Amino acid sequence: MGYEVSRTTVAARPTAVVAAATTWPEFRTLWGQLLGEVWACLRAGGIDRGCRNVMLYLDDVPHVEVGVLLDRSCPLTGRVTASALPAGTAATTVHHGSFGDVGAAHDAVVHWCATQGLRLTGTRWEIYGPHDDDPDRQWTEVYWLLS
Repeated sequence: MGYEVSRTTVAARPTAVVAAATTWPEFRTLWGQLLGEVWACLRAGGIDRGCRNVMLYLDDVPHVEVGVLLDRSCPLTGRVTASALPAGTAATTVHHGSFGDVGAAHDAVVHWCATQGLRLTGTRWEIYGPHDDDPDRQWTEVYWLLS
């Protein structure tokens, strides 16, 4: 799959998340639990749809924040806290297809930045399109913060 990568300025966007320090092998199974905690909190607060899922990777440990874009107020409980996606200049692309294949989009952004002489901070995130069981209709925005 070919990716169109571009440079853009992004504003901070409020999120409701559960933060964790984990390992990449553990994260493969942990993210679903973390996202489930966020959605349980939102449902208890009266929100059952309309918030896009997000995953923010702060570094390579990885320290992660898993949750949703939050465009309205909701009481946050348990481990769910308010946060925000970063503001600044980022390299971005859109992955079309199965969420499980989004790694190729990250690789494309990293490669494009290298060819453009752009420095990455290591902070990156994904914003998922609305849920769809058909992988052919799934899409994910991928962002890498630039220094």
